[in-house]
Amino acid sequence: MLNRVFLCFALLGSFLLAAADVNGTWKAEFTSPDGQQRTNTFHFKVDGDKLTGTVAGSQDETPIENGKISGDSISFTAERPFGKFTYSGKVSGNEMKLKVEFGDNAFEITAKRTQ
Repeated sequence: MLNRVFLCFALLGSFLLAAADVNGTWKAEFTSPDGQQRTNTFHFKVDGDKLTGTVAGSQDETPIENGKISGDSISFTAERPFGKFTYSGKVSGNEMKLKVEFGDNAFEITAKRTQ
């Protein structure tokens, strides 16, 4: 009986730790710290706990680096034309809330799944 209880908890734990499904295209519309309206499009691909893909702005597209996903937590960096950006946050269904850090600036954006 104890083995069955342990097995149930082990299966539940592995289900809860499974990475969120972020494969596909996500879009974030936001106001940057300098007051400009911006749109970023994220193309994500997950392989285990590794996250790859691209971040696209209005005039550029750069690869995701250092991408990781664990449960509902996501983090990655991207070398944009104007510097390195660090993204970290949480995924909930078809929405993710990300903290974006760039130099001395930090702001939050919300990305929504489009595909």
